[in-house]
Amino acid sequence: MTQKSPGLVELCKAKGRRITGQRKIIADVISSAHDHPDVPEIHRRAMRKDEKISLSTVYRTLKIFAEIGLIEQHSFEGGPFRVERAEGPHHDHLIDTTNGRVIEFRSEEIERLQTEIAEKLGYELTGHRLELYGRPKAK
Repeated sequence: MTQKSPGLVELCKAKGRRITGQRKIIADVISSAHDHPDVPEIHRRAMRKDEKISLSTVYRTLKIFAEIGLIEQHSFEGGPFRVERAEGPHHDHLIDTTNGRVIEFRSEEIERLQTEIAEKLGYELTGHRLELYGRPKAK
């Protein structure tokens, strides 16, 4: 039996932040996302549950979630930032340049090479972000 990771609401409370009804809805939208939604998309999804949620409430809530380390924000190729939960093992992203789809992947070989390169240059690796861009191969 696997243990379910705590939700954003529980993590936010554990970090001493107040959770309003609208913040809970926004947290639920992020937690249930199977993609990397941008702010307008998070707002659209949240408004399905509460039409009074403003875009500025979404921005403020995401800022709080990012400040306390509950979400990560990515801006692929300088586009609008997209959101994902900051949980689980480190992973990298491949962005499909034809449709903007974001594919998560993990490569032990890439992780090893990054550490090896940093060490050769006299550094201890403390983190990294890898984004690959491509389009599907013609069949």
